Amino acid sequence: MTRFPRSFLSGLVSLLAVVVLPLASQGAEEASPIPGWQVGESVNYTTGTYGTGNRTTTLYLPLTMRRLFGNGDLALVIPFVTITSNCGVTLVSGVPLQTNGLCPQQPSGKFPTRVTNSGLGDVLLRGRYTVLQESGVMPSVALTARVKIPTADRDRGLGTGEWDEGLGLTLTKSLTKELLGFADAGYTFIGNPPGSDLRNQWSYDIGLGYILTSGVLISVYYEEARALVAGFQNPRDILTSMTWAMTSALRFTTSFEAGLSTGAPEYAVNVGLSIRF
Repeated sequence: MTRFPRSFLSGLVSLLAVVVLPLASQGAEEASPIPGWQVGESVNYTTGTYGTGNRTTTLYLPLTMRRLFGNGDLALVIPFVTITSNCGVTLVSGVPLQTNGLCPQQPSGKFPTRVTNSGLGDVLLRGRYTVLQESGVMPSVALTARVKIPTADRDRGLGTGEWDEGLGLTLTKSLTKELLGFADAGYTFIGNPPGSDLRNQWSYDIGLGYILTSGVLISVYYEEARALVAGFQNPRDILTSMTWAMTSALRFTTSFEAGLSTGAPEYAVNVGLSIRF
């Protein structure tokens, strides 16, 4: 697979730093004042066999620091991860995906038996900018960009050990006073560790949200992404989530994911808390 040069990474970072931030800062001046920062912590547990005879479980604990602007945000995610696996599944940007074994083989030529490893995960830098606000039949449109910094240890199955870069598009539309429609699409350029042949990944999701009460939003999504290894099933799942604005500054989130293919975990549970200031 052709690997994008580091100039692509530099260009993506330039997009975040030179284009997104100034535009977002301008939007902040034109929009009503909003809190400038958001800091959150969450716990994400996943489990599944991913079509193999071995069960993989992951615990993903990301600390997210987000700078808020009028029409966008920039986030830095620093995760601690624990994965129990035989290395057939690897965390890629915090998502467990089939990679056909990236850990070094044992002298026997086989991959390790099921073991547990913990440590720093891959640090993520993500940016979002709303280029079009919802008006009439037109939805709101936001552009996203992200970079995965390979800080996780590949030899312990905590990451691929390579840089990933991605771009995306997000659409949001009010269907009624309480009902919202969502759609997301993205493309990620996946770095290839030595001896592997991982494919670049497209992904998308579609969903509906319902404003249950003031400050409480419940949502359901269908999600699909391209398998990283040819011949494996695409990860597909149904995700349900709830966001509760407990106060103007404090937010609680929770979600449950049910896998629909062997490329996805059997289920995943997430809970998180964040504060704005």
